[in-house]
Amino acid sequence: MDASAAQEQVHEQVRVRLAGAVGADAADLGRIAEEAALRLRENGQEPHFEVRSADFATDPFFVCADRYWRRRFADSPSSDTALACAHWIAVHTTAGCRSAVREQWTLGNGFITRSHMETREQLEEAARGIAGVPEAADLALTLLLYHAGKLRANFAFDDLNAVLTTSALATTAGPHRDEPVVLALRSFAAFGSRALTTEHARELLDRAWTAPHRSRNVVDVCLNRLAFSVPFDGQGELLRRLAQEAVETHPDNHMFRFRLATAHHLCADHDEALSHLDAALAMLARHGAFSRELLLEQYLVKRDAIQEARLRAAREAEHETRWRRQDAANADLERAMHRSSVRAVELVAVFTSAIAFAVGSLQVTLSGTLKLHERLWLLTALGAGLAVFALLIVGGTWLITRRRSRP
Repeated sequence: MDASAAQEQVHEQVRVRLAGAVGADAADLGRIAEEAALRLRENGQEPHFEVRSADFATDPFFVCADRYWRRRFADSPSSDTALACAHWIAVHTTAGCRSAVREQWTLGNGFITRSHMETREQLEEAARGIAGVPEAADLALTLLLYHAGKLRANFAFDDLNAVLTTSALATTAGPHRDEPVVLALRSFAAFGSRALTTEHARELLDRAWTAPHRSRNVVDVCLNRLAFSVPFDGQGELLRRLAQEAVETHPDNHMFRFRLATAHHLCADHDEALSHLDAALAMLARHGAFSRELLLEQYLVKRDAIQEARLRAAREAEHETRWRRQDAANADLERAMHRSSVRAVELVAVFTSAIAFAVGSLQVTLSGTLKLHERLWLLTALGAGLAVFALLIVGGTWLITRRRSRP
């Protein structure tokens, strides 16, 4: 058997094996697809079957192709591999899923190979290499998204914005620069950059979010950036609104549920955040995702953060209640001390008047040559004067303290 016949036999065996995996659960489907991809890679063969969806849960052909190209990118994380992938996508994917497959593989493999960055000169050389060919715009878009995926994973916001707007690849991509995924990545860069305004970032976000053919990857990029944006007013509320819409549109997507939990966390709604995060963990357990362990660790870290914030909020609420009670007790004590001071002044005034009257009466009674009725009138006048004095002191004290108590 010659080499060509042997390769065809391998492809036929792979197709039969993958066809038999249709309807299998996620774990078996992923295992079968992984084995098929490894066999193709070891034989130096690209998949020759057609991919008709970008569904990791039910399409073994897509999963096999995904695993194959993941190995190719891991072995050679360069523009050459991205270009080969772009040619394969153009030939072996149907029009209905081509954009979704391109976005999934470029952004996903860009994240995985984020440690290997190509220079601007290398990217310009790659752009010159495809200039003039009929499918140059599509090829440039694939290369652009792959490099953008690396910059996104490295949080290189200003570099990401420059590549998407002014690079040779962006120029070659032409009209594809208005694709929702490109707008979403530009919004990602703008929300993270200190040089671009939040208003500009939100404008790009609105354009990407309201695009009629918005993909799941576009939604993921938009929510991802809002969750890690430079803080701005209304961030949590905006993320909560968009994440809620994403969950309603994709109810089985654990990542969108996780973003909704993050939004509630930002809004200090810790009970709702825990509820959605637990739902995301349950969904993740049912999906045989390639990066399940990494996502599980990320989700559990966020859950711990929410729990800690919840406990901290409860302690702060308890402390605030104690402070309010203490402030109320201090105010009551202050009022009681104030009243006591006023009563003391009044008591001193009355007591002083009484002593003065007693001393004056004794002097009038024991000395002088006044007649009895004259002494009585004198005592009456003295008593009345001292009484008026005491009343003036008491009334003045009441009037002063009354005015001071008003706000």
